Amino acid sequence: MVDFKMYQAGAMKTAVYPGCGEGNWTYPALGLAGETGEICEKLKKAIRDEGGKVGPERKEAIAKELGDVLWYVAALCTELGFEMSDVAENNLKKLSERKAANKIHGDGDNR
Repeated sequence: MVDFKMYQAGAMKTAVYPGCGEGNWTYPALGLAGETGEICEKLKKAIRDEGGKVGPERKEAIAKELGDVLWYVAALCTELGFEMSDVAENNLKKLSERKAANKIHGDGDNR
């Protein structure tokens, strides 16, 4: 199993874009938005073409897009000086605290 630290390091070995490793957060942020859009498109077409079911081929395609999302998260974390493992750990802590306070539902970052 690959951990986030290993994944982030491995992802950056394949990173080729302008200003890579120099704090260029714009490129990976735009890539992240694009890849999440591709996932949404595939799910939208499952609603249109498969009656809301996600068939095996579409699932496989979505899994590949999720990998691309993960890659862009790794690149964005790197460009902003974050460790993916810290981001993931802090997210779980935040959500656990929200659940304990019965504030999972609702709006706003500071629930």
